[in-house]
This record gives sequence, structure tokens and C-alpha cells, in this order.
Amino acid sequence: LKLLGQCNKAMAASVKTELNIVVDGYGWLSKGLNVDTIAKTVSLLMWAHDRVLQLDDREARARLVSVQAQLSALQSAVAIEENQLADWTDQFNRVTRLEKDKVASEDERMRKQFSLQAATARVEKTKADALAARRQVEEAEVELAVLTIRAPRAGSILQLNVRAGEYANVIASEPLMILGDITTLQIRADVDEQNAPLIGKNPSGQANLKGNPELKFPLQFVRIEPFVIPKKSLTGDSTERVDTRVLQIIFAVDKSEAPLYVGQQVDVYIEQAP
Repeated sequence: LKLLGQCNKAMAASVKTELNIVVDGYGWLSKGLNVDTIAKTVSLLMWAHDRVLQLDDREARARLVSVQAQLSALQSAVAIEENQLADWTDQFNRVTRLEKDKVASEDERMRKQFSLQAATARVEKTKADALAARRQVEEAEVELAVLTIRAPRAGSILQLNVRAGEYANVIASEPLMILGDITTLQIRADVDEQNAPLIGKNPSGQANLKGNPELKFPLQFVRIEPFVIPKKSLTGDSTERVDTRVLQIIFAVDKSEAPLYVGQQVDVYIEQAP
């Protein structure tokens, strides 16, 4: 960190953007699959919900066809049971009228009533089976949809770690793709905790590229991360402390004013609070 006019050591900061690690469009894959097609390449701009990867969906499509057939069969069974219910309802009503005229016995009416109740129960059961099959179809449609990886937001592909025909691993540390909006870059500056009291509430600063101190560009304060974390990014300076924690400050930088790339390190100079 170099607080203007105070310290003689520059701070390393990383240029970042708001990143989204996309695996299946919804979360991490539950199992590895082969990549079928890749619709986008690195650095291409895409819009939200654009298809970027297609995983092998043959098994999911086959299951969807199977449950759709089961649903169709159960819907036909519902129609049959409803027709039989209408028949038993008619027979029961006829026997009831005949019983009043002393033509049919009470035993016959009771037999028809029991048959009517059984037909009603069969209709309800078949409808429940059809509803369960419909839910299985919806589940199969979701399982098929998640195999098509779509961009959750507009942005550019920053890194692509898989090719068509390769096996899509489920290792969290190796995402298949990194997507980010790079229209506005952000710099995450690490301030050693012993220098944190020197930072004001709305600090201003500037940065320059490593190896090119003459190329400076202004920074716009965004926010201060309120949680102090262990130090991870090192500048390589021999006097740098490594057994400390850092306060992270987020700055925005105009991309047109500086030739920066996501992940690049820069030296940041922050003005000391009065």
C-alpha cells in the first residue's frame, strides 16, 4: 500500500469484474457428462439466456419420451374408468327406481352401489397416477433443460476449459467456463490491517500498470469490504509482511483509459484520510 505522501511501498491489486462461474446454468453438476457442442468461444459477447454449452442429453431425452408415453397411457386409462363410472352410475340409478316399484330387490341395489363406489375409487386412483406421471414428465423436462448451459447474464466468455467431445468434470476448482461483464472493470485493493485506520470513508486513488509507472489512471471508489481476510496476494517485496490480514477496497476504472485485462495486477496509490 502507498498512501500518498506516507509510505514508500506500493500495493498490488487485482483487476476484476463481476464473475459468474457457469456450470449447468443453475448450479454445480451432480455428475460428469460429455460435452456435445459449444455454441460460443472465448471473448464473444452474449446476452442473458444465450446457449453456450450443450451436454450429452441422449439419456435425458430417452427418459422424457418414456415418461411421456406413460402419461399418455394413464390419460387414456382415466377416460376408460370415467366411462365405466358413468355406466355404473346409470345402472345404480335404474335399480334404485326399480326398487321403489318393487321390481328390484334391496340386495341388487346394494350390489350396484358397491360397484359404483369401487368405480369412483378407481377413477380417483387413475387420476392420481396420471398426475404423478405428469410430475415425472416435468421432472424429466427440467433434467433435460439443465443439460443446456445458458448464460445467466449478459457478458463475455473470459475462460473456456472444455471442448466438444471432452468429459465435463465436476471439480469446483476447475469450472467449465467463466463468464463476466467486462464493460466496467473493478480493482480489488488489499490494504494491510495496520494501515486500515489511515483509509477514509470515501478514499480516492490512482493506479498504474506493473512495469510501467508512467501510465497512471484514476480510480473511482465503489465500496469497502467490511470483512478483513487473510492476505493472499503478494507483491514480492522483500519487506512485505505475510503474517497479516487485509482490508479490501473496491475501485472502478474506466476501461477506455487503461489497457487492462481481468486478473491483471496493478499498483494502487490511495490518498490518506485527513
